[in-house]
Amino acid sequence: MWHLTGTIAAIAAGGYIVFAIMLYIMQSRFIYIPTAKIEADPGNIGLEFENVDFVASDSVTLNGWFIPAENERAVLLFCHGNAGNISHRLESIQLFNRLGLSVFIFDYRGYGRSGGKPTEEGTHLDATAAWQWLVREKQYAPDKIVIFGRSFGGAAAARLASETNPRALIVESAFTSIEDMASKLYPYMPVRLLGRFHYGTIDYIRRVKCPVLIIHSTDDELVPYSHGRRLYEAAGQPKEFLEISGGHNRAIIDIPGKYTQGLDSFLIRYINN
Repeated sequence: MWHLTGTIAAIAAGGYIVFAIMLYIMQSRFIYIPTAKIEADPGNIGLEFENVDFVASDSVTLNGWFIPAENERAVLLFCHGNAGNISHRLESIQLFNRLGLSVFIFDYRGYGRSGGKPTEEGTHLDATAAWQWLVREKQYAPDKIVIFGRSFGGAAAARLASETNPRALIVESAFTSIEDMASKLYPYMPVRLLGRFHYGTIDYIRRVKCPVLIIHSTDDELVPYSHGRRLYEAAGQPKEFLEISGGHNRAIIDIPGKYTQGLDSFLIRYINN
């Protein structure tokens, strides 16, 4: 009996160790889920756009779209989530365009037509290069740029905003850090010891000096609502919180009126004043 119990315990311990090793080695596959194929572009929804190739500071060539808006309020630098590519964000681009925001959306390295492979520091270099393209090539003053990040992109956006001087920062459906998310998904694993990625949105947002809007759904099935509240509490003034409903990626589909009105109200207060 004791021998059988010991054997079962040894098998369980071995399985635990193997899973821990796999979790450590394969972390990037859980975080980055890129798609190479561009399935559509803004022209498919009736919007004029400029296809843009630009280069990060480590010489990786990146790709994005610049979509101008009539009666432009500001330009929105769009940091998208960890899956797909820019062609999966057309609904958001159209909504922002209707709000009078020109949009510059780009693919991180390894996504869409961008070269290279994604890494934590690499995605930061990509966001920085997108900012520099707007400032240097399009001649936008920093106070005409709104940085927007959704989900995983919230970390990239918050870090960029902490190192630049944008007009405003909007963070939607974002986590406080990768470690906090991993602790939720794998509560039985020592994820903080095994983790090779940080993406500390909450650390970055504490250093942001511009107005901040945090958007989060009470129904978010992927990133807990509590993460949004913690980001809001960590941000400095002026700041606002827009509570929405619906799934992680469904706000603009399920509640377009409330979502749009909340964004417009924020823009009126901090962009058009």
